[in-house]
Amino acid sequence: MVRVIPFNKGLYVVMGVSGSGKSVIGVALADALGVDFVEGDEYHSPENVKRMSSGIPLTDEDRAHWLYSLAARIRKAKDAGIGLVMTCSALKRSYRDILRGGAHELRFVFLRGQRALIAERIAGRRGHFMPTSLLNSQIATLEEPSPDEEAWVCDIRQSPQEIVAALVARASA
Repeated sequence: MVRVIPFNKGLYVVMGVSGSGKSVIGVALADALGVDFVEGDEYHSPENVKRMSSGIPLTDEDRAHWLYSLAARIRKAKDAGIGLVMTCSALKRSYRDILRGGAHELRFVFLRGQRALIAERIAGRRGHFMPTSLLNSQIATLEEPSPDEEAWVCDIRQSPQEIVAALVARASA
C-alpha cells in the first residue's frame, strides 16, 4: 500500500498508448495523492468512440474537441486549487501543448513499454472500445516527450505498485 501524502495542487496527466496502464496507474496515483481522478476516455465524443471501436484511427481534427475539453477540466482544477490526476494518451507534443493550456505547471507521466507487452495487455482486457488493431497506429503517432517537457518516464515492466510508489516519492520531494 502506498502511503497517502497531503497534496492539493499537483496536476498530472498519465499518458501513453492504449494498453500501457494509464487507468490503473492513474487511479492508484490519485488515490495515493488524495486528489481527484479523471478518466480522459470518458470525454471522447460518441462519434470518436464509434470510430475507434470500428478500428478507425482518430485524426488530429477528431481529437481537437476532446483535448480542449480535457484542458478545460485541468484549468477548472487549477482554478479551484485542487490536485488532479487525468489519463490521456497525449500522443503528440501538440496534444500535450493543448493540455498545458489548462495549466502550465501540468506534469506528464509517460508510461513507456514495448509493443509486445502492450499488445498482450490489450488482448487480455474486456469491455474497452479500443481494439488491438489500433495499437500500431498509436505507436506510429506517438511522439515521446522530449527532455524539455520534463515528463516523468515510467517503465511498464514494473508493477503498478512500484510505479506509483516511485511517482509518489517524486511528487513529495
